[in-house]
Amino acid sequence: MAGEVDRRNFLSSLGVSVGAALATAGGAIPVVGVAHAQDKPKGNIPDKPFKIGHMTFFTGPAAVLGEPMFKGQQLAAEEINAAGGLLGKRKIELLKADENAGTDANVKELRRLKLSENIDFFCGITSSGNTPALGPVAEELKVLTMFVDGCTDFLFDKAVPNPHYVFRLTNIQSADGCTTALAIAQTWPKSKRIAHIHPDYSYGRNAFDHLKIVMKKLMPQAETVSEGWPKLGTTDFSSHITKAISSKPDLIVSSVWGGDYVALYKQALRYGMFEKAKFATTLAGGVAPHALGKDHPEGIIAGVHSNYHFTYPSGDKWPLNKTFVEKYHQRFNEYPNFQAEGAYTATYMLKAAIDKANKLVGGWPDDDAIVAMLEGAMMAGPAGYVYIRPDNHQGYKDAIIGFSKNVPEYPFPILDPARIITIPIRSITAPPGWPKGEPTSTYTWIDKTWPSVKA
Repeated sequence: MAGEVDRRNFLSSLGVSVGAALATAGGAIPVVGVAHAQDKPKGNIPDKPFKIGHMTFFTGPAAVLGEPMFKGQQLAAEEINAAGGLLGKRKIELLKADENAGTDANVKELRRLKLSENIDFFCGITSSGNTPALGPVAEELKVLTMFVDGCTDFLFDKAVPNPHYVFRLTNIQSADGCTTALAIAQTWPKSKRIAHIHPDYSYGRNAFDHLKIVMKKLMPQAETVSEGWPKLGTTDFSSHITKAISSKPDLIVSSVWGGDYVALYKQALRYGMFEKAKFATTLAGGVAPHALGKDHPEGIIAGVHSNYHFTYPSGDKWPLNKTFVEKYHQRFNEYPNFQAEGAYTATYMLKAAIDKANKLVGGWPDDDAIVAMLEGAMMAGPAGYVYIRPDNHQGYKDAIIGFSKNVPEYPFPILDPARIITIPIRSITAPPGWPKGEPTSTYTWIDKTWPSVKA
């Protein structure tokens, strides 16, 4: 452990900044969703459809995240098909599967999609409870897979420690808890009494762990005064809300997400919870924007899964996002969330890998050639630059978080443009070569290497 430091200086050393402009990167980087003159593909390209099995929530409370995810991939597929398809010849065909069926049923459905439907690529997944079960099966079936979400560190730490066919585009889950905790330390550093409300499964437990380890380092005076663990899919949060309020906290922190979060905040309004304590979340801003009403409280830390909000990067600084948002809104009459952007970018990242592999091997590339092109790939997408680390197949992008604000332009709250916090992803995730640890590698890395702030 590296002694004690001043909080402000340590946050600055991590690269935590408010209202920061989008970082740039040099070199030739593929650009998502922009038409370019394409070299004629090498060799013979089959004209049979390229089948993508897309599994996400189409029913239940989590569909508020799942439906946009599918729409993001649908938009990318329509654009690619309009230009002739993959390598100008293979049209993308999407096959839907409902993640709401449950983990065991999802595993069976993946087997069916590969063995009966003969899919070429598997994509999607929202819940962190499902990727650890599906990842090993995808490896067993040798089906090229890009999880859009299902962000638990457990996937690559334990379930698939040496991935070949499996990749994941979203930021690793530990980033959520770390990002939210850093935003708290930046904004409300003197908070002492902390109440927690988290979903009782891998995502909530993981978020809780990383919130606490960062707070331990940067806010040593903070203590947990209440814990609420609602089951995923809970509709009545009243007992958890009243328990948190009764503990008289300075701050309430939550990682409840999707439709569950919509229910939580609406019920919390009736109890006056937001007047009684500050409130921070890992995913409030990650709900489909139209799912939040003008009654949503302003000024809370509204996490976006450390990934993306449709207003950031701003269009004047990053035209890729402006174009994507306009296309998505025109196609679906709604604004995209991080799931939509992730699936859109995942599809174009696949296309870029296939294009590159074809130039090297000729003809339609086999899965191993595509895997080789995905490992270490970097791409500019609507959210900024995304990089797939070759050692663990995990996607990384700089983390963002912000504060909810109502503005006249939208019928729902957005992130306050003047208060968006950005954090370099390298600052909040375990580096390559760091040993796997408990509860996660990032947790042990922070615990062992970050200094504590001066009291």
